[in-house]
Amino acid sequence: MSLMPKRTKFRKMQKGQHAGTSRAANFVDFGDYGMQVLERGRITGQQIEACRVAINRYFNRRGNVWIRIFPDKSVTKKPAEVRMGKGKGNLDHWVAVVRPGRILFEVGNVSKDVAQNALRRAAAKLGLKTRFVERVERV
Repeated sequence: MSLMPKRTKFRKMQKGQHAGTSRAANFVDFGDYGMQVLERGRITGQQIEACRVAINRYFNRRGNVWIRIFPDKSVTKKPAEVRMGKGKGNLDHWVAVVRPGRILFEVGNVSKDVAQNALRRAAAKLGLKTRFVERVERV
């Protein structure tokens, strides 16, 4: 079962804007370490779930994980070998639109090398460049 919103105002959405940098969730706020995306793109609900499973398996019942993104945008797709026209396709999957600077996952209560290895395994599930970041105290 992949992530998706409980309900939305409209079933089908437009593509929207992907320009600029992230305006929210740019800093590690909950855990000690995080994974920050360096490219703009879309992350599907299945990819988020795969990352979560990879991190939790590596942690082996220790540490905490925070997911800072949620797939709230619907993507439609027309069936294979269907001619153009005849309206917009049916809902296919849900995605989270991410811009550079966004923190995707945070982890806490584990050592730095364990966190780095877990987030590296999670990053392998994504098609975007990411980097490992540490919490910095903000005034």
